Amino acid sequence: MKIICIGRNYSEHAKELGNEIPENPVIFIKPDTAVLKKDTDFYIPEFSKDVHYELEVVVKISKGGKYIQKNNASKHYDEIGLGIDFTARDLQSQLKAKGLPWELSKAFDGSAVVSEFLNKEDFNLESLQFSLSKNGEKVQDGNTNDMIFDIDSIIAFASQYFTLRVGDLIFTGTPKGVGKVEENDILEGFLEHKKLISLRIQ
Repeated sequence: MKIICIGRNYSEHAKELGNEIPENPVIFIKPDTAVLKKDTDFYIPEFSKDVHYELEVVVKISKGGKYIQKNNASKHYDEIGLGIDFTARDLQSQLKAKGLPWELSKAFDGSAVVSEFLNKEDFNLESLQFSLSKNGEKVQDGNTNDMIFDIDSIIAFASQYFTLRVGDLIFTGTPKGVGKVEENDILEGFLEHKKLISLRIQ
């Protein structure tokens, strides 16, 4: 199982980090060891003093494929959920400044929180509301209609380069409002009005 992550897929988030709006999906990969075990806390790694939360809609691939056409992409997933892409922002900034890959800041152990998955037929994927609260205060509030690249476009693009397999996860990008986590913070992620994530920071 691999995790395909899309960066800069919400224009306001790209702007808040000072990034250009991309012409094509910006892709990076997390290994399966990045998935945080269920019902466990997230521990801030010793190599970072500025870990940020990034809430995202996650798609689980149910049918593998290569060179998938956009008009067929919806046949390759049945379920959606939420995820948090934890990012060591200080380390990422250092790597970017040197023109180096981001993986050390994005793909470390436990950096991918993944919720339970729900049937996509129960939602309008073109206007899907999701949000993150930190210590009871809403910090991120996103809607998939603000995506630069929609889910089917992402699947079509990514499958040109990577064969998609059953069980692969796609993190579809985060809206504005990312921020730092501190010890004892409580993060809660909501898909529409259903709470799918509840997580303590250690």
